[in-house]
Amino acid sequence: MRKPRDYDADLKALADKARQLKTRKQNQLGELVTATGADVLRVEELAGALLNATAADGPTREAWRKRGAAFFQREQHGAGRRTRREPGGTAAGVGDAEPAPGEAGTA
Repeated sequence: MRKPRDYDADLKALADKARQLKTRKQNQLGELVTATGADVLRVEELAGALLNATAADGPTREAWRKRGAAFFQREQHGAGRRTRREPGGTAAGVGDAEPAPGEAGTA
């Protein structure tokens, strides 16, 4: 006779996997912001740029997609020159110091 399937354990495993994927996606977004230099923007500026990006027309978005693909190609070729990464996935030394009040990057 077959062993009955534990649906509760399966659901818990799926929920854990979804949580891990969401966390990884958030980490990768943070790394992308840092890698592109967008971390120097104020939060309001970055949010406005992202809102404009979501409202952009097809040809504009396609041009941005090509530029982004070129950025990632350049990153792959320069992987040996990249900064040392810490276990959390952030570049060593990036974000260690708080910017002074009034400087770019403050919220």
